[in-house]
Amino acid sequence: MPGNAGELCENILLTVPAHLPTRYGPFRIHAFPCPFTGEEHVALVKGRIAGREDVLVRLHSECVTGDVFGSERCDCGEQLDAALKKIGRSPRGVLLYLAQEGRGIGITNKVAAYHLQDHGLDTVDANRVLGFPADLRSYKCAACMLRVLGVKSVRLMTNNPAKIEELQSYGVRISRRIPLQVVATSRNVRYLRTKKERLRHILESAEVTESRARR
Repeated sequence: MPGNAGELCENILLTVPAHLPTRYGPFRIHAFPCPFTGEEHVALVKGRIAGREDVLVRLHSECVTGDVFGSERCDCGEQLDAALKKIGRSPRGVLLYLAQEGRGIGITNKVAAYHLQDHGLDTVDANRVLGFPADLRSYKCAACMLRVLGVKSVRLMTNNPAKIEELQSYGVRISRRIPLQVVATSRNVRYLRTKKERLRHILESAEVTESRARR
């Protein structure tokens, strides 16, 4: 991590874990109040990860519409499900559930952005009309969470190169990127195309993705 890693993360507190049985298998759950932003993040931990290399990891930003309500405007809910299934089948892994609704703009602004998208803007331009960058998230706290949990290196489930670059800038060792692409639908293919073309996500071409749309 830039500067002194210990100083950067010294205020990140590891809360006592609780057992969390899930349909994906048993996990331990920790809460992490982030001193940098005031956000409260969650870590779901499978197996023994302290001191381990190549731990399977997913950083998942909160998406109440996709994760809770099953929205088909995005791929968030399906990515969360796929990541937890992969971790559940592995001997060890971590899912960091980050309080970063709407790529960091919050639920109120996210709904306003949806309204603009309903009138023709894509997800990037909608954010900019509202006065926000395309992506307001920071992964500094996530990097510290991994450090406090004792993870030495990660196999990161992501399609987002910006996430990889920022984590590496904070000293996270990424041994491998694992793609996490879900099958597109007619309802989210425009969003996925925007992620690929404007946010640099590593996805199949828009033409291939669209041709496989389920409905």
